[in-house]
Amino acid sequence: MRDVQEIKSRVRHISNALFNTYPEAACSLNYQKPLELLIATILAAQCTDERVNIVTKELFKKYPDVYAFANANLEELEQDIKSTGFYRNKAKNIIGCCKKLIEQYNAVIPDNMEDLLTLPGVGRKTANVVLGNIYSIPGVIVDTHCKRLSNRMGLTENEDPVKIEQDLMEVVPQKDWTKFSNSLVYHGRAICDARKPKCEKCPVSQHCSFINKN
Repeated sequence: MRDVQEIKSRVRHISNALFNTYPEAACSLNYQKPLELLIATILAAQCTDERVNIVTKELFKKYPDVYAFANANLEELEQDIKSTGFYRNKAKNIIGCCKKLIEQYNAVIPDNMEDLLTLPGVGRKTANVVLGNIYSIPGVIVDTHCKRLSNRMGLTENEDPVKIEQDLMEVVPQKDWTKFSNSLVYHGRAICDARKPKCEKCPVSQHCSFINKN
């Protein structure tokens, strides 16, 4: 049985430690406009942010706005984003997403979850990235780091991203949802590695279920 109050108590300590350790934690995708963040986040599925940033450096010059992406040649766009993986599906989604933005949303990215989820290629993770970083609407962003760390720390026992999101929303204060998610990414890269976590250097080790079990 999930002890919500116990987890909330640990989350307060974990949050304080993470926020103090990674005060600079923010979205690591490079973008200058809301559309660029949306496209970059779609590309980031099953791909590192580092690789996406390499690709988008030229991509955003070639396709400077929503109309350029909407009218892109599918095969050409596939080649432009090929190194991010799953490029055929991503290219199709990007073009479809931009066409829908023009046709239904006056080329403006929606500021709510319901409308964002109607866009091709946009799931809850992508929507929360956009809402948190563009519109300052807090959201729990369940990427690979968040999934791994929240399970290791004992904040959830679920593997399904939607259920993990719900579990974290229950124990993390709403104002911290985006900040907490970004901090988990930084911590996952620096300390809580998938294969060899550096538990001896971890600032949250005393509040982590993984180290207590091991």
